Amino acid sequence: METIVILTGAGISAESGLGTFRDKNGLWTRYDLNEVATPEGFARNPALVHDFYNARRANARAAHPNAAHEALARLQRHWPGKVRIVTQNVDDLHERAGSSDVLHMHGALEGALCAACDHRWPAPAAMHPATPCPACHARQARPDIVWFGEYPHHMETVWDLLRRADLFVAIGSSGTVYPAAAFAQDAARAGAHCLELNTEASAVAPDFHEIRLGPATQLVPLWVDEVLDRRG
Repeated sequence: METIVILTGAGISAESGLGTFRDKNGLWTRYDLNEVATPEGFARNPALVHDFYNARRANARAAHPNAAHEALARLQRHWPGKVRIVTQNVDDLHERAGSSDVLHMHGALEGALCAACDHRWPAPAAMHPATPCPACHARQARPDIVWFGEYPHHMETVWDLLRRADLFVAIGSSGTVYPAAAFAQDAARAGAHCLELNTEASAVAPDFHEIRLGPATQLVPLWVDEVLDRRG
C-alpha cells in the first residue's frame, strides 16, 4: 500500500490559536530572533530565552487540536499503508489529536535539554537559568528546541521517508526554512506525487504537482476524506 509522508508547519496550528512566525503579526515581529532563538542569544541572556519559551509553552498547553490535526490522526488510524508526520512545529497538538510517531524536526516545547551532558527530560511548566539537570545536576538546562544555526532532529529518518514516499503532502508550511523547503524536490525526484495544502502558495509552490488553498481546518479533513474514499 502507498506510503504517505506529511510535513506540517505553523499554519496547521494557527487555527488553534498558536501564531505563526512569519505573518505580519507573527512572533518574530515582537521579538528579536537573535536574542531568543539562537545559542548565542541563550548564552547572553538565558533568563530572557526561558521567559520566551515559558510563555510559548503555556500558550501551547492552553491550545487544543483542531480539525486538521484530528483528520491526520484519523488518516493514520485508517490508512492501510504507512502515514508518517514530520512537523516543523514545537507544540504537541498532533499527539494530543491522536497521531503517533510524529517526528519533531525543530524539537518540542514539552522537552528540556541539558547543554552540559545532552540529557533530555520532560520540561516543567516554567524553566529558569537555575533549573538543574536531573542527570548531571549542571544548571545548564535549555528548551529542547532547535535554534537557528543548529541542525534539525531526525533528518536521516526524514530523508529515508522521502525516498520511500508515494505521496508527499506539505500543510501550512511557508517553504522558507531549509531543509524542509527542499522536501518536495527530494520526494518528487524519488517518484512521489507532491501536494501542498496552504492558506496561500508557499515560497516553493512550483516544486509541487498540485496546490490547494484555504484554511487547514477545511482543506485537510476534505483531503483525508478523499484519500480514505479512494481506499474504499
